[in-house]
Amino acid sequence: MTTSAHAPASLLVTGTIGIDTVETPLSRADRVLGGSAAYFAAAASRLGPVRMVGVVGEDWPAHHRTILEGLEGVDLRGLETRAGGKTFAWGGKYLDNMNERETLFTELGVVADAPPTVPAVFADSRYLFLGNTHPEVQIGLLEQVPNRTLVVADTMDLWINIAHDSLVRLLSKIDGIVLNDSEAMQLTGVRNAVTAGRRILGYGPTFCVVKKGEHGAVLVHRDGVAVVPAFPAEEDMVIDPTGAGDTFAGGFMAHIARSGSIDLETLQSALAWGTVMASFTISSFSLDAVSRASAEDLAKRYRRFAEAARV
Repeated sequence: MTTSAHAPASLLVTGTIGIDTVETPLSRADRVLGGSAAYFAAAASRLGPVRMVGVVGEDWPAHHRTILEGLEGVDLRGLETRAGGKTFAWGGKYLDNMNERETLFTELGVVADAPPTVPAVFADSRYLFLGNTHPEVQIGLLEQVPNRTLVVADTMDLWINIAHDSLVRLLSKIDGIVLNDSEAMQLTGVRNAVTAGRRILGYGPTFCVVKKGEHGAVLVHRDGVAVVPAFPAEEDMVIDPTGAGDTFAGGFMAHIARSGSIDLETLQSALAWGTVMASFTISSFSLDAVSRASAEDLAKRYRRFAEAARV
């Protein structure tokens, strides 16, 4: 169920809510719930309350809303349904190795229009995650959260290419950035993840998370460096990798929000929680596995990963 008007939610996510069609070598899912904010919220809500800001069109399936309403701790008061609009839709096909995919179609719909606004009741949010979108939109959204104490953003190669100056301006205003190793190299011209991360800190953030896929993630912080491996998943665990990065971010941010700290030790534990959430996501289509895992399942997998990673 959604949180009440008085629930103490301080973590806010902005991003897409979409309709995904996914093909894998073994199966297919048509018009399932997707989008960066949806995946983030599904993971974050397992560790604490989360507020969502996003926009959908009038064609958004009713059962998708029911799924989000069924996630305990997710506050949907920032979810706007835009009259006459079409919901963001994406289709992708994964190749045999499940590490590469082809985009079959992208229908921006309402995402191409004016961005949603942050409701006044969310203005007291302390922890803010800016899902991947144009850096100027991200800047506009963060300025609507005046009481923020920590802002972390996601980005992609497109914005590095066409909105570099805006991205640099965003970096000067935020505390952390999450990106993959190819994006870090593209932004800095440096292949080594640690060196690239340090250069990114020169733009302003306190820390940078460089995701390296099956090789885990590297955290470059002003106080040091931490590394976590990927979760040791068996081949038959990987059903659909869609949303793994977004659920990683959800687990990562939710642990920080409930800890109230951004020291190196807390962030390393947050990396582990993000990795655990992503490991559930890849084992099903859409939000199914991460939203249905019990608290015991999550704790058990975290302990297993912590032992392997020595977190």
